[in-house]
Amino acid sequence: MAESKSDIIAQDIAAKIQHHQYEAGDFLLSESKLTTLYGSSRETVRKALNQLTALGLIQKIKGKGSIVLDLEKYSFPISGITSFAELNKSLNMHAQTKVITLKKMTDLPKMFKEKFPEQKKQAGIYVERLRLIDDEPVVLDCDYLFSPPIDDLPKEAAENSIYDYIENKLGLDISYATKVITVEKIDDKCQKLLQLEDSLAVLVASHNFLNDTTLFQLTLSFHNPSKFKFVDFARRQKIKL
Repeated sequence: MAESKSDIIAQDIAAKIQHHQYEAGDFLLSESKLTTLYGSSRETVRKALNQLTALGLIQKIKGKGSIVLDLEKYSFPISGITSFAELNKSLNMHAQTKVITLKKMTDLPKMFKEKFPEQKKQAGIYVERLRLIDDEPVVLDCDYLFSPPIDDLPKEAAENSIYDYIENKLGLDISYATKVITVEKIDDKCQKLLQLEDSLAVLVASHNFLNDTTLFQLTLSFHNPSKFKFVDFARRQKIKL
């Protein structure tokens, strides 16, 4: 799938932030100047800026422009459904994915039964992937994909993007997710894979659904707490009392 102009602009600005061409507290060029710089429409520039805002890289200030936020850690958007591959592209992290486990199962692994006790027995595909940035392990993603609707998963898809495979090869429409974020004590295997001195990691447990409300995936994502921050955007809704 070809990248949109807004994606390209967002990636370029994100790279400049990461390489300190824009420092925390700096204002980006105005929308009109960005439009001229990138040879695009103002609407395209705004879409790019909205991507950067969702990733927690900038904050728009009315009447002043877009200010660069402190990027000490990589930002994971909480409220959206963004694959690691998409985040890697957006933030230019130059990350790698190492597939640890990829196998079909007749029931959920023990770890998933403990974290999702309400889930009934169902066949599926278990995938365990280690994410590395600059050759340093930062995330251990453990996914259980239900069969059906996902009856097979090539290793290449696991290495690149499971969501790209599901949406563009299987033609399924991924829609929404519910997430719970906790700090958990991890087992020796996880601690060793993430190369953590401490036995604590940030765990994001997710139920992931298709557009027709079918639960297609459970995810347990273990994060090195020193490498990531989790961002969200909340707009106040006034309620008459």
